[in-house]
Amino acid sequence: MKLDVNALRYLTKDDFRVLTAVEMGMRNHEIVPAELVDRIAGLKHGGTYKVLRNLLKNKLVHHDATKYDGYRLTYLGYDFLAIKTLVNRGVFASVGRQIGVGKESDIFEVATEDGTVLGMKLHRLGRTSFRAVKSKRDYLRH
Repeated sequence: MKLDVNALRYLTKDDFRVLTAVEMGMRNHEIVPAELVDRIAGLKHGGTYKVLRNLLKNKLVHHDATKYDGYRLTYLGYDFLAIKTLVNRGVFASVGRQIGVGKESDIFEVATEDGTVLGMKLHRLGRTSFRAVKSKRDYLRH
């Protein structure tokens, strides 16, 4: 999944609260039940389910109803939580283009408030697309 930081601009505080609730629930559950997400997030007026629909639309969480009705974070959801944390800490202010893609990570250009350009490396644990390496590398195509 390609990182689209434009969606990050439109996420609200409640969206990040529910994303954090799903992440906290994933410490003890592979798939976090919707009731637990609602309890951890603690949004007023039962707004958790509306927020979960929005997060599903943006592919930040994945809905799974095989064993029971629940959610888990996607790579994109983890990326957004990490970027939001780093921006709140003042490490950088903006995310630019993608510099590179490796077997286990993606690298992006980021900029600080004063315009200094840095690199941000997002690790991908469990990526198993080693069979398609030749088609993904431009220097191995021919």
